[in-house]
Amino acid sequence: MKYVRLGGSGLEVSALGLGTNAFGKRADQDTSIKIIHCALDRGINFIDTANIYAGTESERMIGQALEGRRHHVVLATKAGLVKGEGPNERGSSRFHLQRELEDSLRRLNTDYVDLYQIHTFDPNTPLEETLRTLDDMVTSGKVRYIGASNYAAWELMKASGISDHKGYVRYVSTQTSYSLADRTPEQELVPFCLDQGVGIIPYFPLAGGILTGKYSSAEGAPSGSRAVTDPNFNSFLNERSITLGQNVSKLAEEYGCTSGALSLAWLMDRPAVSTVIVGATRTEQLEDNLKSVEVHLDLEVSKKLDIISDSFRYGKPFATYRLS
Repeated sequence: MKYVRLGGSGLEVSALGLGTNAFGKRADQDTSIKIIHCALDRGINFIDTANIYAGTESERMIGQALEGRRHHVVLATKAGLVKGEGPNERGSSRFHLQRELEDSLRRLNTDYVDLYQIHTFDPNTPLEETLRTLDDMVTSGKVRYIGASNYAAWELMKASGISDHKGYVRYVSTQTSYSLADRTPEQELVPFCLDQGVGIIPYFPLAGGILTGKYSSAEGAPSGSRAVTDPNFNSFLNERSITLGQNVSKLAEEYGCTSGALSLAWLMDRPAVSTVIVGATRTEQLEDNLKSVEVHLDLEVSKKLDIISDSFRYGKPFATYRLS
């Protein structure tokens, strides 16, 4: 496994990380625990979850799986998206974050989180309040590093300025949708992260399976695919994205690897990217994704991938999650 520093911090994370959104939803407890143990055995040390994944089940299952192995893991969770119906069941206020951190620690069966991330920008809470709360969490020892998710570049810049002015700890990372099918972060977010030493953690690195080449048409989605299990996903399936997936598959065949491995390898090679989180519902799926770590892109293939995906640097992001 290859390890990369998380942004400008001294923390080293595996180039491929494990996303756990499916645990407790599309993967049952026994399967989820097997996937986590397989990931650890193969050198993955970064595990990402959130307080709302599968209605908190993801965190609980991770807590069970890491019993006796907690110190081998860089454990990341999040809070900030809608948790419940009450007025304080969302956002990044001190009230909400402190309660959610304590609940996450209990479910994760640990007394600290390595990376605590704000799941999305909160327009209703002063950034000073959020950052002071996170600084206090680090001082308390319950959090080691802090990160953001679904922040625009200007929001991250504002947060960095406040942290520097007030002497608070800084965000060391940010999560964003980023892939060959969504290169919009390269417009503003990537330059910001390179300048400010913030590591990018891409999610949807395979664009929900589009970059695996599994889709030949919007109507002919394979059984069990995201397009079948999540009808909302069909809005991403169009001639343009499907053609990209097919073109990546052709290149991968010429290069002697799978299209998924090629897409992940391209993303790992991008400036500012620290770790790429991939989900799995079977250990076999994780093993397939792990092949990407062994793919070494030469300049010619990298350039071809850049060319066929160039138009995806513009337009709307593949996905983003915001508070209304």
